[in-house]
Amino acid sequence: MSLAVYAPLSGALAALGKVPDPVFAAQMVGSGLAVEPPREIGPVEVVAPVAGVVVKLHPHAFVIRTNSGTGVLVHVGIDTVRLNGEGFATRVAEGEQVEVGHAVITFDPAAVRAHGLSAICPVVVLDSQPGSAQPPAVSGPIQAGAIMFSWTAS
Repeated sequence: MSLAVYAPLSGALAALGKVPDPVFAAQMVGSGLAVEPPREIGPVEVVAPVAGVVVKLHPHAFVIRTNSGTGVLVHVGIDTVRLNGEGFATRVAEGEQVEVGHAVITFDPAAVRAHGLSAICPVVVLDSQPGSAQPPAVSGPIQAGAIMFSWTAS
C-alpha cells in the first residue's frame, strides 16, 4: 500500500531531524517531513495532507485516518499546546470526512514565534518506520497542496 502525502501549508521543507523536538527529530512517532511557514504576519490555513476522517483534532494538531487505515499527523508548531488554543482556529470537527486541501486549522505563525516557540509543522505517518517517507526533496520551498512525500507500508 502506497500513500501520497501533500503539503498542508506553504513554506520551506525541512527534514524531521531539523525539528526542535526530540520525539519528531528521532522519528519516534513516525516518518515524514516538516514545513517551516513563511515569516509573514497573518493567518495561515493548514489543510488536509491526505483524504480521510479527522480522528483527532486539537487547536495545534490533528490526525487524519485514510480509508486504508493509515494515520497522518500534522502538528502545528512545537510546544504550541502551551498556548491553549490562542491564535488557532479549527475549521472542521472530529469525525468529519475531508479531502486533500480541505482547511483544517488556521493559525498565525508570527504569533507562535512571538511566544518564543517554533512554528515548524511536522507531518508524519503515524507508527511508520524511520526513514520510510520518500520525499522528492528534503529542503527548499513547497506550496500547499504539492506532493510532500510518498510512503509505502513495509
